Amino acid sequence: MTRIRRGYIARRRRTQIRLFASSFRGAHSRLTRTITQQKIRALVSAHRDRDRKKRDFRRLWITRLNAVIRGNPVSYIYSKLIYNLYKAQLLLNRKILAQIAISNRNCLYMISNEIIK
Repeated sequence: MTRIRRGYIARRRRTQIRLFASSFRGAHSRLTRTITQQKIRALVSAHRDRDRKKRDFRRLWITRLNAVIRGNPVSYIYSKLIYNLYKAQLLLNRKILAQIAISNRNCLYMISNEIIK
């Protein structure tokens, strides 16, 4: 019997997977089974960490705001600041407030003093 040459579909699938894992180290970029396992693991981590990143940045902004507000000569805390912002209907989110706190502390102090009145 003559030898039958197989199609190219499986080879094409494997080469696409190899291209994905080309930057991995060791067997993770050479062996097909471990490549598929590492691809699944990498995609799971990427999906999980997209949500983690949002949480982490929110925590960072809150920490920065709290640090700057507590440095204010008038004793003030983060939770009171946010509460008074909502009460005064000032729509400034935590990201913008943290940027103001880093770039211009006096501006944040002025905002907090206006809210208290």
